Amino acid sequence: MILKTILQILIPVLLIGAILLQMQGSGLSKTFGGGGGEFYRSKQSIEKILIWATVILAGLFGLMSLLFAPR
Repeated sequence: MILKTILQILIPVLLIGAILLQMQGSGLSKTFGGGGGEFYRSKQSIEKILIWATVILAGLFGLMSLLFAPR
């Protein structure tokens, strides 16, 4: 019961955080103070991880909503 409540709070918060970190158009290099091309590869890697994290968290959120729905 308490694990269910923790999951119902934690997954949406993580999903919101992952979405907000993807700031459309600005990229992560500006967020963390970078601006030059030296962060190009790491920026791409971080953005790919954020995209996958968003997809996985959204899937978990949907699955959790169906499983924990009141009957």
